Amino acid sequence: MPNIPHIAARLYGTPLLVARSKLDVILGALGPRLAGQSISFDGEPAPSADVAVTPDGIAIVPVVGTLVARSGYLGAASGLTGYGDIADAIEAAATDPGVRAILLDVDSSGGEVGGLFDLVDHIQAIRAQCGKPIWAVADEAALSAAYAIACTADRIYVTQTGEVGSIGVVAVHRDESGADTQAGLAWTFVHAGACKVDGNPHQPLSDSARVALQADVDALYGRFVDLVAKCRRKSPEAIRSTEAAVYRGDQAVSAGLADKVGTLRVALADLGAVLARPTISRPIAARKEVPMSESQGDVPALAAVPQPPAQANADLEQRLRAEYSEISAISAQAARLGVAIDPAEAMAKGIRPEALRRTVLDQLAERSDATDVVAAAPPVATPKADTESPIVRRAREAASRK
Repeated sequence: MPNIPHIAARLYGTPLLVARSKLDVILGALGPRLAGQSISFDGEPAPSADVAVTPDGIAIVPVVGTLVARSGYLGAASGLTGYGDIADAIEAAATDPGVRAILLDVDSSGGEVGGLFDLVDHIQAIRAQCGKPIWAVADEAALSAAYAIACTADRIYVTQTGEVGSIGVVAVHRDESGADTQAGLAWTFVHAGACKVDGNPHQPLSDSARVALQADVDALYGRFVDLVAKCRRKSPEAIRSTEAAVYRGDQAVSAGLADKVGTLRVALADLGAVLARPTISRPIAARKEVPMSESQGDVPALAAVPQPPAQANADLEQRLRAEYSEISAISAQAARLGVAIDPAEAMAKGIRPEALRRTVLDQLAERSDATDVVAAAPPVATPKADTESPIVRRAREAASRK
């Protein structure tokens, strides 16, 4: 039997990032047990934590059930998923040479605050280091804490009836003082520190305790809003204006909280198509490694030169992967503002991310939010006016001398 007092301590009097409908279910299940009735958690099947890898090299990482900082022995019985388990699965996929991209399969109404923002930071650090695309699909729910995880992805899909949003924070206080009186129980707390027993269930919530709890909720809400605003390229005011509403399918796309209506199968097909494009998935041959001082920011093109050493080839492929990931991110961000960009065409033409950003911003020059189209570019050497690949330039010069 699960430790009910332990669960209650993690549920009451502490901020939660969980959808109201799920909170109602949890309170309905836990309430009878706190009143002395027996309950069983066996009715809710445990979520699958298995990570599958498709033939295309896409790792499908499940983010399902109620999300908690630590699941422990409760996970198998009560449908809990620990943030640490999600982090381990993503990190394992990111460091697996056989995995080329990660798809988060999200079906969760949220959960605890504790551990969530650490997981989000970890996911963003992993993506920056490995350069592999991370997509997400809400099948059927990515709400509250689950949406905080999903919004870190490069692209979000949602099924037709799937739900995203619930960008808000809630805290519950259970006042059992009336029930204590009826049961003939009187509780006395001897304590040091005015706030030591604030929010305990055997006394009504005091004004000072309510103020402190509201301040905590507000602070966490601000952090949640800032996270979503940054990841989805929207203003914090726009995110707050959702008022923690839940959006389905097309509504989610219209609200800017998702990119496309589609199932897990559709997301896998689209991501596989991206990976199949040139320079991202095929072995690189007949390319010459160019010193960073000459080629930083340029996209090397095919040239009739001797086969480079294996290490140089691997370094070049890694740089191309990183560049393609950056161009793909620019394309996804621009698409949300109505600007169509073909990442494969940009790579084929040797267009640098900096030049691509300028093109997008030029097309959106009349809009006040044009500077929000793309993230700030990483520090690079001063861009050259000529965006032509140095390998192509040298090949042309050599041909002209013949």
